[in-house]
Amino acid sequence: MSNKAVLAYSGGLDTSYCLVNLTKDQGMEVHTVIVNTGGFSAEELKDIEARAYELGSSKHVTIDITDKYYNDCVRYLIYGNILKNNTYPLSVSAERMFQSIAIAQYAKDVDAEYIVHGSTGAGNDQIRFDVAFAVISPQSKIITPIRDEKLSRQQEVEYLQANGVNYSWEKAKYSINRGIWGTSVGGVETLTSNQALPEDAYPTQLSRTEPSVIEIEFEKGIPVGLDGEKLSPVALIQKLNEIGGEYAIGRDIHVGDTILGIKGRVGFEAPAAYLLIKAHHLLEKHTLTRWQLLHKDSLSNWYGTLLHEAQYLDPVMRDIEAFLESSQNHVTGKVKVQLNPYHFSMIGIESPYDMMQSKVATYGEENEAWDSRDARGFIKIFGNQLKIVHSFD
Repeated sequence: MSNKAVLAYSGGLDTSYCLVNLTKDQGMEVHTVIVNTGGFSAEELKDIEARAYELGSSKHVTIDITDKYYNDCVRYLIYGNILKNNTYPLSVSAERMFQSIAIAQYAKDVDAEYIVHGSTGAGNDQIRFDVAFAVISPQSKIITPIRDEKLSRQQEVEYLQANGVNYSWEKAKYSINRGIWGTSVGGVETLTSNQALPEDAYPTQLSRTEPSVIEIEFEKGIPVGLDGEKLSPVALIQKLNEIGGEYAIGRDIHVGDTILGIKGRVGFEAPAAYLLIKAHHLLEKHTLTRWQLLHKDSLSNWYGTLLHEAQYLDPVMRDIEAFLESSQNHVTGKVKVQLNPYHFSMIGIESPYDMMQSKVATYGEENEAWDSRDARGFIKIFGNQLKIVHSFD
């Protein structure tokens, strides 16, 4: 082992502080590693690399796991229509787990003595990082400067400025984390219970106001087409983020329980996640049985909860994924969605497995499967136990 440290690096305030502190004050050989889950352009990644070397990185590495992230996680979030507390598509929760795993594997491969992350002691990310690091690279010691020194963002800015690093307080006001499944926005307003984020805090601004209609195509639950164009799921998500972002769709503030038991608030924009989850859910309503929908809701909730709470590596997650994938056999078809500024609405679906269009029966209309006597007999038996229990009143 050597004095080598692998830093989970984003280029933001916290990880910039860690990099300068470890190299200048601790004299460590720091490898900065950024894990791209689809939230950075090539130009942004180049700028982050240049910045890392400016701040003292011995070696900078970019690991792109966008396709792996989709295949191993995001598609199950779509299959499960997962919105934590009916609001949050787990944008950062899921992303952090996969970034943690990739960084831990890199640290193991280079035999790093230390792994470093910039999480505070108040949130969930520290747990996701620590758990993944301990499981995958147990020989590495975990260093957490922000958590250990209990630093405020203002203190970090002042430290960097004192060390000749130009980092403005205005830039530090909001903590922004970007990924293919959404962008989180944290700031002074999200530390309160009654303030909304200002419009300009969101990275993507409203730029389109005329309503439009799009068509999303699924094959066995997988998004495969947009407006008649066949696309890979990753390319489709990226395009939906762009289109939905123009309408400022998918914004909200999530309020939830942290793993530590305290309440937390975070803003986010996740246009593709919202559009795909709602479109997929509508398609499922037409193509799955009542019992599939009921049990899927329960298992999907558990999957999202366990993922949020750093349990992705538990084998039960593979068991739930097997169920979710099996449920998608008939989730094939096209969904039309109307886009408007700040919101959208589902128009309808077309599917060869649409149970509403069955030749057996149509809701509220005529049917071929039974006659009026069958209906009377079924209803009589169906209500039998209610008659029995109320006979004692």
